[in-house]
Amino acid sequence: MSEYGIYEAKTKLPDLIKQVLQGERITITNRGQPVADLVPAASRASQQASDAIKAIKAMRVGTVDHMQFTKMRQRGRR
Repeated sequence: MSEYGIYEAKTKLPDLIKQVLQGERITITNRGQPVADLVPAASRASQQASDAIKAIKAMRVGTVDHMQFTKMRQRGRR
């Protein structure tokens, strides 16, 4: 989780949105006190969960090779 002051968040908003789209949670602070959180929209989180479930099911069937599994695992650690 990243923290940004209000002014910095205002100037970097497009970059912060990109980070949130990748699943990161960002806290906006005012003088060091948290005032807001930027989090992926519920529909986005739901879609990510559905994609993860499909990937797990594919691994069970054996359609995912080791290289694909490694990439998925690294993507999930962001």
